[in-house]
Amino acid sequence: MSLRREGPVTDRLLNLLRGHPGPDPAATGGHDEPIAEHSPMTRRQAVAIFESAIQSRLQDLLSREMKDKGLSYYTIGSSGHEANAILGALLRTTDTAFLHYRSGAFMAARLRKGRGETPFFDAMLSFCASAEDPVSGGRHKVLGSHTTFVPPQTSTIASHLPKAVGYAMALSRMERLGLSAPVPHDSVVYCSFGDASMNHATAQAGFHAAGAAMLHHQPCPILFVCEDNGIGISVKTPDGFVARMMRERCGIEYFACDSQDYPGVWATALAAIDFARSRRRPVFFHLTTVRLMGHAGSDVEANYKSLDEIEANEARDPLLGFVDLLLRTGALTRDQILAIYQDTDERLRRAAAEASNRPKLTTVAAITTPLQLPRTGDLRPIVATREQRLRAFDGKLPEDDSRPRHLAFRIPQALTDLFLALPNAFLFGEDVARKGGVYHATTGLQATFGPGRVFNTILDETTILGLAQGMAQAGCLPFPEIQYLAYIHNALDQIRGEAASLQFFSNGRCANPMVVRVAGLAYQKGFGGHFHNDNSIGALLDIPGLVIGVPTRADEAVTMLRTMTACAAQHGKVCLFLEPIALYMQKDLHAANDGLWQSTYPPPEELLPLGEGRIYDAGDDDELLIVTYGNGLWLSLRAQKRLREQGIRARVFDLRWLAPLPYAQVRAHAHATGRVLVVDECRHTHGGPSPLLLADLCQDPTLEHCRFKRIAATDSYVPLAAAANLVLVQQDDIERAALALCEEQVR
Repeated sequence: MSLRREGPVTDRLLNLLRGHPGPDPAATGGHDEPIAEHSPMTRRQAVAIFESAIQSRLQDLLSREMKDKGLSYYTIGSSGHEANAILGALLRTTDTAFLHYRSGAFMAARLRKGRGETPFFDAMLSFCASAEDPVSGGRHKVLGSHTTFVPPQTSTIASHLPKAVGYAMALSRMERLGLSAPVPHDSVVYCSFGDASMNHATAQAGFHAAGAAMLHHQPCPILFVCEDNGIGISVKTPDGFVARMMRERCGIEYFACDSQDYPGVWATALAAIDFARSRRRPVFFHLTTVRLMGHAGSDVEANYKSLDEIEANEARDPLLGFVDLLLRTGALTRDQILAIYQDTDERLRRAAAEASNRPKLTTVAAITTPLQLPRTGDLRPIVATREQRLRAFDGKLPEDDSRPRHLAFRIPQALTDLFLALPNAFLFGEDVARKGGVYHATTGLQATFGPGRVFNTILDETTILGLAQGMAQAGCLPFPEIQYLAYIHNALDQIRGEAASLQFFSNGRCANPMVVRVAGLAYQKGFGGHFHNDNSIGALLDIPGLVIGVPTRADEAVTMLRTMTACAAQHGKVCLFLEPIALYMQKDLHAANDGLWQSTYPPPEELLPLGEGRIYDAGDDDELLIVTYGNGLWLSLRAQKRLREQGIRARVFDLRWLAPLPYAQVRAHAHATGRVLVVDECRHTHGGPSPLLLADLCQDPTLEHCRFKRIAATDSYVPLAAAANLVLVQQDDIERAALALCEEQVR
């Protein structure tokens, strides 16, 4: 028994060709006549589908050869799934496609209608991880096309479904608002995946969001295509699982066909596409397929299947039946099919030989270029006209009002200003519309901009962030709100694996620009539980290319929000605006009614420099630097006053930005004081930025005589009521740590 099944699969197809008796004498009809009675698919169209299918099959075989020679790095193929070429042929090139990794034939058919691509060579550049790969620049083997609206996807396991739904929902909303989109407003969205992927909660979130859209009377023209091969690596999908899950799914129309019958797939696909396009409703297209040669080149099916099972599966190769149909109907002769096969193989091999010699990524700078953040000088203020602003603010501009205000009062003003200047900006999430958010941080926005631009979503963070990605790729600038910090962990991969990674895997040519507003951090008096009083952001700090800011003062919340909006709108960045809940309504700093934690409104052109912190009350004779952020700033400034009363001269540094962290500024102030106390309100073990800061300080040889200390919250969830104070950093903790550090002799 051969453990490698490329040979047996290929031999079965070639043996069919060589031994086929030829056309049925009763077969008649020209090239533009239907190839089967039950389908409008013509012989000419069938030939084109075969050319795409055989290209995909031969790419799979060649990728495995190249992997054996050390020339290629990816062998997950599309063999047995080639019927998706039919969907690639029938859809418009402007029907944006979010693809499963077994969509090689879809791409081959799609690119037959492309503009300027060299499909054979481009595929080989991708296999070889060449820096000249036009889709990812050598960063991953991806299926994509920047000219035919196929955003690059990596090894998707259903994580792309929510953003595909978001894109579909964006089209009609943009049309109603008169906004232009990169594709026609009557486009549909194509989203393919495997049967095993349906087990993921992310897939179910996508289906649920699409179905819910129908119940809310919101158009959602998406074509979910499940390529059901009955197995996930080695785990069998239960018989009937897909059909039973989806046939009666609320709000989604179900279509089914089998890739053993290519003409039948063509007819069913036509009907499904027409339904989605004309009715603007979601469709579930259940395509039964066959997986050949294992999950990937490294997968030995004999480890979990008997030889009889493997051979029975290979006998169901859909190309066998399709080739038989082509020959029986006279659409192609045996010699013509062999010629297509051999010519395609030769062209792919020539392309592979050339691609294997093309440049690779060889420097860190080249690899990380798409992740680079803009400099402050690269950001332009986004300001509406004075007339627009006067109308929106009832004739009195907020910067002309001398009364200081608190954080939650300024945030909706800042959003109003930005939305006036950006007609493609949308704000959405749970309870953000008429209610104005749980903490009133979106008060009045729906009244000003209408329900088309400010609206509630279903209560699911995966859907919220997926909608944001889809809208962003459709040309909008989304401001999704996640109601509490802990809730983002329900859907973190929508940021980590999808939104923040797109610029990287598209070599900077695609982006998910957005500003994600998150209410979070701890110190909410009386609240408990990790959902509403969460103090861990470690999972966010390791996401490459993500901008994270924590505003603590009302005026800086305004300017930081403007900077993030410019990063997103002008540079395609994913930005996370982490709003400290405990400071939303805070007005005082040192004493009741002192009003020192309120601010006036900054001029509309003012930005907060990206990655730049702020120093408070620095003096030439300071003996301590306190580095902090968020609630820690409020606590540290109070402690600073108490320390000075005890003769300790301390300056306080507010990081403001957690990504990028202002490392250089912290080092400079550490040099000036000789002692550094890092106050981190997040959990002690990897909860916040303090380990990153201390690692950077400790690696600076010029700071070898500097003394460092850190205080952070206990590694615990936050309990209810006064017990919370036992696990969170308190003002007294800061004072004690500062005094102890200053008592130590600086060497």
